[in-house]
Amino acid sequence: MEFVWLAAMILAFLLKPKIQPMSKPVFTYSEDQLKQITQDMLRFAKTRGASDAAVEVSEGGGLSIGVRKGKVETIEQNRDKGVGVTVYIGSRRGNASTSDFSQKSLQDTVDAAYNIARFTAEDDCAGLPDADMLETAPRDLKLFHPWLISAEEAIALAQRTEAAAYAVDKRISNCEGAGVYVQQSHFMSANSRGFLGGYPFSRHTISVAPIAGKGARMQRDDWYSSQRDPKKLATPESVGHYAAERALARLNARPIDTRKCPVLFEAPLAAGLLGAFVQAVSGGALYRRSSFLLDSLGQQIFPKHIQITEDPHVIGGVGSSPFDDEGVRTQQREVVSDGVLNGYFLSSYSARKLGMQTTGNAGGSHNLSMTSSLCKRGDHFVQMLKKMGTGLLVTELMGQGVNYVTGDYSRGASGYWVENGVIQFPVEEITIAGNMREMFQQIVAIGADTLARGTKTTGSILIENMTIAGS
Repeated sequence: MEFVWLAAMILAFLLKPKIQPMSKPVFTYSEDQLKQITQDMLRFAKTRGASDAAVEVSEGGGLSIGVRKGKVETIEQNRDKGVGVTVYIGSRRGNASTSDFSQKSLQDTVDAAYNIARFTAEDDCAGLPDADMLETAPRDLKLFHPWLISAEEAIALAQRTEAAAYAVDKRISNCEGAGVYVQQSHFMSANSRGFLGGYPFSRHTISVAPIAGKGARMQRDDWYSSQRDPKKLATPESVGHYAAERALARLNARPIDTRKCPVLFEAPLAAGLLGAFVQAVSGGALYRRSSFLLDSLGQQIFPKHIQITEDPHVIGGVGSSPFDDEGVRTQQREVVSDGVLNGYFLSSYSARKLGMQTTGNAGGSHNLSMTSSLCKRGDHFVQMLKKMGTGLLVTELMGQGVNYVTGDYSRGASGYWVENGVIQFPVEEITIAGNMREMFQQIVAIGADTLARGTKTTGSILIENMTIAGS
């Protein structure tokens, strides 16, 4: 059997026509009303005797549809709102929240946070960011693309997605379900050092998980399209067709013998390796000394051909934001240059614990991209298989087998055995193992088959050598 389906389907998936958005919804609370709530709570905190305070108020709504075998399994609509306040009494801190926006409730919430702070131990690192670090003129990054779709229309889209999967081949025997998820929210943050900012945002998803085969030989796979802008979502037909092709390709999978060999992580999984790097160089892990990359600033973590950039200001990006969760302005930066680590991911608190300055990453990373200077424009999936030659292509990982203290990596996996750059057969019931520090150093290539998963973008990643535990 030829396995050219994957490259062909990726191309077809990207070229499919897009579905169209509906009209704009209206939030219950206006931007001005959210601002007023933050100002009221800051005033209450000051009156109560707080030395500093921070407030965030948000409102959101959405629709979630689940369909299986053409029938509706779930219809969930949500409408949420809430406000949280952090009160500081010197270096003591207290938090409280409520979903009741009445004046009495807001004041009671401030009182609760104040009383918690009174009995909390002092922490010299606690406190708001310095005023000169705060974003005073947030830019509009076009993060709000509402999709006012009815439950009936969403059901129809989910049914089309699932039907497209079944239509690929009679061997698609079942389905874990297809879904459509729509969410739009807005928020406002403020603190007593002059910060005030917020914006609306949206996120929409179409997904399906078909099952191929029958009995003990059944195989499943899944695919999804997720965007802030519904115009950029792939069609239900392309999502369903691609997911079905992936499930079918896994039929007749078998284990392989224990060995050491190169491993190619498919792009969706490669983003997880980038996520592991972020976890290891984030402030919380560093000041607790629970990271395998302690004291790594300025060190050669990756080969010289590796670059990692952070760009919080990508228009419409999933990880875009003009400021972090503390109101600190975000900035473009080269986190890794020529394999050398230039900076950590720090909030104000973790930065103070480390004797450093916040990087504007309270709440996480923003639109990370991992690339290789060796990558050529044509280095897509098929070319990456040829670069590997003989080895394991990994398309699914199971378990949470990463020890961030030691860097030891061990996870259940499935994928495909490759010889001379050509997929030979599907593989299952194996474990791949290594050490993250060594894995980073052994990145041979990163493909041009880039894919965004959440806030991280990378192509497939080829590791020179890992241990495969099989039969």
